[in-house]
Amino acid sequence: MSIIIIEYMMAIIYIVKPTDVTLERPMKVSREQAARNRERVLAAAAKLFRERGFEGVGVADVMHRAGLTHGGFYGQFASKEELAAEAYARAIAETVARWDKLADRPGGKPLSALMQAYLSPRHRDDPGLGCLLSALGPEVARQSPAIRRSVTEGFRTLIDRLTGLIPGRSAAAKRKRALAVFSSLVGAMVLARAVDDPALSEEILQAMSASLAPAAS
Repeated sequence: MSIIIIEYMMAIIYIVKPTDVTLERPMKVSREQAARNRERVLAAAAKLFRERGFEGVGVADVMHRAGLTHGGFYGQFASKEELAAEAYARAIAETVARWDKLADRPGGKPLSALMQAYLSPRHRDDPGLGCLLSALGPEVARQSPAIRRSVTEGFRTLIDRLTGLIPGRSAAAKRKRALAVFSSLVGAMVLARAVDDPALSEEILQAMSASLAPAAS
């Protein structure tokens, strides 16, 4: 009996050799693909944070929106806060790019077009693609220094762009006017989104639009 068992075991060892076993190895991602994945994550995060707020978005939500696995996140970012700092900067850069397009339109009035677009129902109803400051401004004040620093740098860029669209006046006067205009735009949008009365929301946008119209002339 013992001889039969030994022969049986030897047969198993012969059939299943270590060299016959194929181990699955994780696929390596090229630097180019890693960079593309990172951009997908940032784009998804920039939109989600504006839609739901910082606390309303988890890492899993971002990776799902980006179409990537959860496990790949920490190969790109150290924390959710680091992601937010970069995603917020990206969101502001998107706004800057839109403003630059308005400024480049031939024969138009870029400041007037900017204010109309900012105070539009479309912007109000789609915060995920809109201005970060009106979507997350109140939250940013309670977030980490790194996030606030990122937003502050982006805010300065927005004000610089807006200052360049203010007609006439000295550089200092144009900057003050730009600060006043942008603060008014952001405040009006925050209120228009906050109220649950559609008519009142529209009234807020129209009132601010009329109030700021002289700034474009």
